Amino acid sequence: MTSRKLSLVAGIGALCVSAAGTAALADPLSTPAMTPPLSANPNPPSFDVAGSKIYISGQFTGLGISQDNSVAGDEHDRVDFSNAQLEIQKTDGVFQFFVQGGAYSLPSLGTPYFKASDLPDLTYKWVPVAFIKIQPSANFNVMVGKLPTLIGAEYTFTFENMNVARGLLWNQEPAISRGVQANYTTGPWTIAVSLNDGYYSNRFTTGSTLITYTATKTDTVAFAASAQFDKTSKAGFATPVPQNNGQIYNLIWTHTEGAWQVIPYLQYSHTPEDASVGLPASGSTIGGAVLAKYSFTPMFSLAGRAEYISSSGDQSLLYGPKSNAMSLTLTPTWQFKTFFIRGEASYTKLDKAAPGAGFGSDGTADSQTRLMVETGVLF
Repeated sequence: MTSRKLSLVAGIGALCVSAAGTAALADPLSTPAMTPPLSANPNPPSFDVAGSKIYISGQFTGLGISQDNSVAGDEHDRVDFSNAQLEIQKTDGVFQFFVQGGAYSLPSLGTPYFKASDLPDLTYKWVPVAFIKIQPSANFNVMVGKLPTLIGAEYTFTFENMNVARGLLWNQEPAISRGVQANYTTGPWTIAVSLNDGYYSNRFTTGSTLITYTATKTDTVAFAASAQFDKTSKAGFATPVPQNNGQIYNLIWTHTEGAWQVIPYLQYSHTPEDASVGLPASGSTIGGAVLAKYSFTPMFSLAGRAEYISSSGDQSLLYGPKSNAMSLTLTPTWQFKTFFIRGEASYTKLDKAAPGAGFGSDGTADSQTRLMVETGVLF
């Protein structure tokens, strides 16, 4: 399981880029990063400490889900919180910081749903993101702590994205990593490099980079990569052994013009054979996706996502060796000031899934349709 991301450093410093490769938007605080159509509170609460402003923001949101072919242990229908989070941050001066804490769920296509009250203990704990940032100059800074990943075109939390649920490609990516990250910008280029623990393994043997080029006022291109320097058998809910011992690459193009935002991207991952860490075979995935949003009015928009991913080799990286999957998602959104409501319809189709690895109580169904609604306030 993993993430994405248009703000490596946006809003808490001078660098404004994301793994989605898009330029920072007009949100007063661009951390947590958010992809339109949702936007943050334009007047977040703040207080002064020693001449600096400390900002407070947060999200209180809930969702409902109805789906067919739910897997064993999941439910056909449920209501839950999707976010009950609070952020506090300092965004000026040489020393800056960001802390995000609370409950959250991370719905994603093709996977069972876990409640917001349970998921933090299984994944990134109750303070999922927290770091300090040293900004000695306008174009360079260093961040240390629990950081959003540099990989992928979708962020981690529901309120940050065009769609309520993350996609199939997101499921292959890291979401949050502990480590150190340096960010540098010059002209149209922004470069970030990180030494981190990959898929939250607590083994600091992963190197990541994100290079973004602003080609025009409407177009950016980004290349992201992450690879292991050393192998580890560490396993956990957020630390799948195959992905944590592999490499992953993205090529992302973002076009923003008028009412449109379109983000096509490609992804490739590879896990080598290494019996010493429980990987008796190698495997790879290759996939592509298009995310798009059209704003009919300042308050109402429609977002969509189409994606396809396939696997090769004898290592199970999707739904069994050599399995494939595709998905389609539509998400209409309405926001008035800090309140929003949005619906979502998605369809996921599997091909060549291994027996027991598909949908349904016995893992033999090859498709899942999911309806969702999310509503709440971004304060």
